[in-house]
This record gives sequence, C-alpha cells and structure tokens, in this order.
Amino acid sequence: MRSITFIRHPGDFVANNLHASLLGGMGTFVQEPIKMMRPRTSTLACSLIVGAILMSPARTSAQAAAAPRTGHIPASGGVNYYYEIHGKGEPLLLLHGGLFSIDMLGPILPALAKQRQVIAVDLQGHGRTTLGDRPIDLVNIGDDLAMLLKKLGYDSVDVLGYSFGGGAGFRLAVQHPQLVRRLVIVSAPFAQEGFYPEMLPQQAAVGAAMLESMKPTPMYQSYVKVAPHPEDFPKLLDRMGEYMRKPYDWTEDVKKLKGPVMLVYGDADMTRPEHIVRFYQLLGGGLKDAGWQREHMSKNRLAILPNLTHYEMFMSPALVTTVMPFLNGEQGPPVWTTPRDEL
Repeated sequence: MRSITFIRHPGDFVANNLHASLLGGMGTFVQEPIKMMRPRTSTLACSLIVGAILMSPARTSAQAAAAPRTGHIPASGGVNYYYEIHGKGEPLLLLHGGLFSIDMLGPILPALAKQRQVIAVDLQGHGRTTLGDRPIDLVNIGDDLAMLLKKLGYDSVDVLGYSFGGGAGFRLAVQHPQLVRRLVIVSAPFAQEGFYPEMLPQQAAVGAAMLESMKPTPMYQSYVKVAPHPEDFPKLLDRMGEYMRKPYDWTEDVKKLKGPVMLVYGDADMTRPEHIVRFYQLLGGGLKDAGWQREHMSKNRLAILPNLTHYEMFMSPALVTTVMPFLNGEQGPPVWTTPRDEL
C-alpha cells in the first residue's frame, strides 16, 4: 500500500461512515470480519495505519542525530503548547495536520532542519499540547502561535503548514502579518466549499462515538502515549467535529496576505482544482501572462505535485525540494536566458 491518510483542513481525519472505516481495512491490527470492510473506508483506514507506522522510524533517527530543544508555553483556556526546535539557520515554523502531532512530519523534518531552524508545534489538543477548556478554532490558534513565537524570541519566521496546520499558518499570517515572512500552505482550502462535496458529511461525523473503534489504532495509541491527559481523546474528537461542522469562507482574508505565499497541492488532492486556481488568483497569480522578462510575474507561487494525494503530501520528498527555493527567496533569471550547460 502506498497512501498515507491525513485528511482535511480544518480537521484532517474523516471517513465515509467513520465507525466502519476505523474497523474495516485494518488487516492484522483489528480482528474484524472481512464483511465489515468497505472499499472507500477501508482504504482510508488502512492508509492511516501505514502512515502511523512509517512516521515513527523517521522521527526516531532524526532525534538520535540531534536531540531537539523542547518546552511548553501556556496560552489561554488551559491550553499548554508543546514545541520542539530543530537545527540552525533562518527560523521556520512547521505545523502538522489535524488529529496528529509533530510526529507525522518525521519524514520531512530532518531535511528541513538541515537548512533551517525548525520550530515544530503540537497544535491545541494534539500530541503533547493540552486540549484546555475552550473550543478548537483556527482564529484563536493563530493568535496562540503569535504569542508562542514572541515568547520564544522570534521577530519573524517563515511558515510551512499542512492541512489543518496550513489553516493555522494562514490565520497567523492574516492576523499577525509582521511575524510571517514567507508562508507555504500545503493541501488546505480557504473556504469550506473548496472540498469535494462528498467530504462534508464525512467531516461532520467526527465525534467521541468513534472512540471504541479507534482504540486499536496506532493513531489513538500514539496519542495516549504522549498526551498529558490521555483521557481527553474523545473530547478532542468532539471538539474537532464541532469545528469542522462550522462553515467558513476566508476569501476576504486571502486578500489581506502580504506575501510572499506559496500554495502546494497534489494533483489528486482533497481540494477541488477550481478552488486551488481561485486561491491563487485571489493572491494575484494566474491573472495574465508573466511576460518574457517575468515583468508581470506574481510574487506568489502555485505548485501542483504529480501523482500525490492529500494523504501523501506531508511525507513526499518532493515537498521539501519544491518549497525550499521559495522559502529561501530564490527567484532566478528567466530560464530562457540561462546557458544550456547550466540548466
């Protein structure tokens, strides 16, 4: 199996009939009758298991090479944010997808930390960060991240966020533009209508009723292994479900982004292609020909990575090689002016 399942911004983990998807397709992890497996849901659940397994070794080897600096910073409502700082260089804030943690970024974190100082954060209620007593809301999380960065002494950072983390990075950049130098949004729409319609009822189904079905899964087991309050997992499911059921449309906020901004999607992503194009156009890209000398070229970028789904984006080596030139501010002359032996 090839796919890795991390679904949806905001929230990431969904499936058509969540209860069945978490039981079906588990292979040796859940001893359930084959009749419970459904083609769509079993693929999602089975992919999720593979993703959890593949992430652990990468993170372990990275930590063995150089242990990160770690700590906690309290926010409002009983939320106590966990962070890790890896590597040296220009600061890069790295934000994971929903219902997972920093650990999911193990496949790409070492490559990023070779070139940057990576500040990785477990978002509200995820991983080692407490859930607190307030709703999960990306607007509030955006303010939390600004507070955290200031507490850590950063005046400005680049930001790379995947899915739910892409939404968090978006809100940080909109609400605190002075803190964000360059922003990379990976596999996240700017409005709820950006998702394929069949995803919406699946997202709405997230809730504590899934708990028993999830207990055999590595996702649940990894959560209870590191969470400060493992008993909060059903509450996390409820909070994420509540958040995903709320319609949102950040069209006007997209126009507030100071940039530069890079959008990255897979060619088989969860976000509709029309929405991706609209996102880029709202940023000023894709409105006219760039010109021979790039004189009309937007400062913002759009990348569509081939042969990748939403559930594979976070671990693809192509993600790092795609975003780093942008994060480093590399522009370059028009390709046609470059000598052939330098191409």
